[in-house]
Order: sequence, then structure tokens, then C-alpha cells
Amino acid sequence: MTPPDASGSSSNNPWSDLSRPPLATTALRRGLVREGGLWRRVDVVQRTGSTNTDLVARAAAGEADEGSVLVAEEQTAARGRLDRQWSAPPRSGLFFSVLLRPAEVPVQRWGWLPLLTGVAVATGLSRVAGVDTALKWPNDLLVTVGDEERKAGGILAERAGDDGVVIGVGINVSLRADELPVPRAGSLALAGAVNTDRDPLLRGVLRSLEDWYGRWRAGEGDPEVSGLQETYAAGCATLGRMVRAELPGDRSLVGEAVAVDGDGRLVLATAAGVQEPVGAGDIVHLRLA
Repeated sequence: MTPPDASGSSSNNPWSDLSRPPLATTALRRGLVREGGLWRRVDVVQRTGSTNTDLVARAAAGEADEGSVLVAEEQTAARGRLDRQWSAPPRSGLFFSVLLRPAEVPVQRWGWLPLLTGVAVATGLSRVAGVDTALKWPNDLLVTVGDEERKAGGILAERAGDDGVVIGVGINVSLRADELPVPRAGSLALAGAVNTDRDPLLRGVLRSLEDWYGRWRAGEGDPEVSGLQETYAAGCATLGRMVRAELPGDRSLVGEAVAVDGDGRLVLATAAGVQEPVGAGDIVHLRLA
């Protein structure tokens, strides 16, 4: 939904809400695209259905190389895991997708890419926004608003042909309390961020992602060698909690989340005295163990 301008009428003018200025494409390219770097192209569109869908299509058409970044000021058909839909006011967050082609890494290790992105996003936001963040396995970014833990962002990875992965990131930046899609949602602003300027936030996140992706590739995707497994575990709010895993086939599993294994799976210690790895599913935090 387009916010009203100063006269109270809706406007598609990107400057209609001066508290949410548009991103400067030229400045972003100048700050991110460099010789020998990962990011090769940065495009910003005013409005689209889904940056993931668009970038997957560009990759299939041979119109996108590794390091392509597609940013939208507004998404009208954004998707999360399990095909959940979500929306946000224009320019209220960071909505972008990147194309990666990790040729050096065995495909069976590509499942670490959403977790790697979570670490990179949390690291970048902590540095630039000055806000404490945590990760909910496998792909949610959590912030604290008051004394509540709330979701402020999410990550969605999709295959792009045989050799690529498109990773989409959505982060609520300046979303106000009266704009929250659900009461349990949050934003960087509501969490007390010292900086909600999306330009440096996006640069910080993408530079952090470039750094972590480079380490992971250099270690041929080994999460231990790259330090990814240890870093993810240190920032994962799911570990040490009792959780319920909603699994495919209408199954559920309750247990304490005790580890993230070498394949990026969440390991639950159940009441039956066994440890069961969960590779896919919806995780509900129940309480601290």
C-alpha cells in the first residue's frame, strides 16, 4: 500500500514520504561493485512482485551473472518459507535478492547458504544499525522490542538452474507499530536501531555477505573450516530452547534444540532420549530449557 503524501492523498512519488527516501542506485553501485569483488551488478526497481522470482527468471534467460543484486523499493507478492505471503509499505525495509554460483562447493553443502546469509545479515546489521540481533533456525532474523523477541526479517533460498542459487532477504527497517502485519512482528526502528538509513544498511549487509561467502567458498563449503557452524550456533536463539518442529506430512516433534549439525540441520533431544536431526520444517519456540 502506498503511504499518503503530505496532502493526505496517495502518491507513487518516491519522495512522498520524506522519512523514507528512495535508495540511490548510482551510489550503491559505486560503493559495492568493484574489480575482483563479488558484486557485479546492482539494480533497484520501484515495485515488483518478488525479487526472487525476477532474479531466477533473469538467471534462466542468461541475463544475470553471479554477484547480481536486485533490490525492490516495494514487493507486492513477496514470499517466505512454506509460500507464506507478506507485504510492507514502500521503502520501509530492505527487500533484495542475490545470485550465487558456488562452483567450488559440493552441492550437498549448499544447504548452508540460508544459514550463511543469516549470519552475514545479523553481522552487517549489528555493525551498522547498532541493534542486537539473533537467528531463529533456519532463516529468521529476531530483534528485541521491549522485552519481546520479534521477527524482523527472513531469508528464502531458491535454486536457479543447475549451478546457481538465488537468495532473497527481507528486513523490516522503519516499520512503525501501527504498520506491523502481525503483533509479533518487529523492525530495526522498534528495536532501537541507531541508524535506519537503508543505504548504509544495505551496503553493510552485502559486504558482510561477500565476506562470509568468500570464507565458505575458500573452505569448499566446509562449515567448520570456514567458522560458519560455530558462528551460527553462537548467534542462534533456537539452541537451548524447547521447540516444536512442524514437519512435512503433518508430523510434529517436540524436544530441546541442542545443536546444528554439519549439514545445517537442527538437532532435537526428545523425551524418548534420542537426538533427531530436522532438515526442514517450521520451528516454534516454546520456552527456555
